[in-house]
Amino acid sequence: MATGGEGAFPHRIVSLLPGATEMVASLGLEDRLVGVSQACDFPPSVRTKPVVVRSRLETRGMDPAEVDRWVSSQLKQGGSLYDLDAPALARLRPDLILTQDLCDVCAASSQDLLPALRSLNPRPTVLAQNPHRLSEILDALGELGRLAGRQRVAEELLGVANARLARIKEMVRELPVRRMVFLEWLDPVYGSGHWVPDMVDLAGGEDPLGRRGIPSVRIPWEDVVKARPEVLLLGPCSVPVPEVIRQAGTLLSREGFDTLPAVRGGEVYAVDARSYFACPGPRVVDGVELLGHLLHPGVVPWTGPGDAYVRLSGPEENGAAPR
Repeated sequence: MATGGEGAFPHRIVSLLPGATEMVASLGLEDRLVGVSQACDFPPSVRTKPVVVRSRLETRGMDPAEVDRWVSSQLKQGGSLYDLDAPALARLRPDLILTQDLCDVCAASSQDLLPALRSLNPRPTVLAQNPHRLSEILDALGELGRLAGRQRVAEELLGVANARLARIKEMVRELPVRRMVFLEWLDPVYGSGHWVPDMVDLAGGEDPLGRRGIPSVRIPWEDVVKARPEVLLLGPCSVPVPEVIRQAGTLLSREGFDTLPAVRGGEVYAVDARSYFACPGPRVVDGVELLGHLLHPGVVPWTGPGDAYVRLSGPEENGAAPR
């Protein structure tokens, strides 16, 4: 929902969301982007923009369980995970700020922004992007295009995106649906949520532990064992693939891991969730293509970066070593 003034199209945009930053760039508005969050890193050129939001969490040296405990403690106490540089925001004089209220962990929220807004004059328009489903991510791109005077560009982008999704769906339409599990955190174990189950469906898979349109939650490891996935995807939020490979070692000692069909068949993958799954931006369409390739490699090609995923070995080869 957008709030704030009406009138001319925005010319000074601050994005507190990596996905929204990608949308701004895809609409050809990167020259209007005057501020970003620390997490905004795509396209790479946005890394030169002034940073107005930084995470309070320093994860270096922390294992996944420690990160989860720290985040849970902060949220339980009503604290924020982000620091907003209000003086820097004021200096940038934005007329549009892109934020969210979907997840207090993934990015700064509208609540984090409120104190700084009081000192901004004139007050900028605030657009909160809160997609829960894959279609709503695409809707958010269209809304931003209309608000920023790039409606025609947005319609062209959406036409291409929908055509790509339809093509993938058609490619796998007559193939057997593959049973899979997508893990969004490894210790404790979280299943997939929000738009990821939509992506799995389009790619010709079925995730019995996915929560469509609602946040991911902790799940008992026993549920993963009972699901007997043919394919197991490890995609911890905001964790780069090399670190996912290291963290995958935490699964080796779990009872029943070596009995999973995915492990026995060598179909356990570490994936770049930050780029293709966790971030509600244009590259979720690439994520559907990547899923299609991992589920049906002989049918759906992957033409994206080679480091988007790594296939992990089965238990007979120590489980966490890439092939």
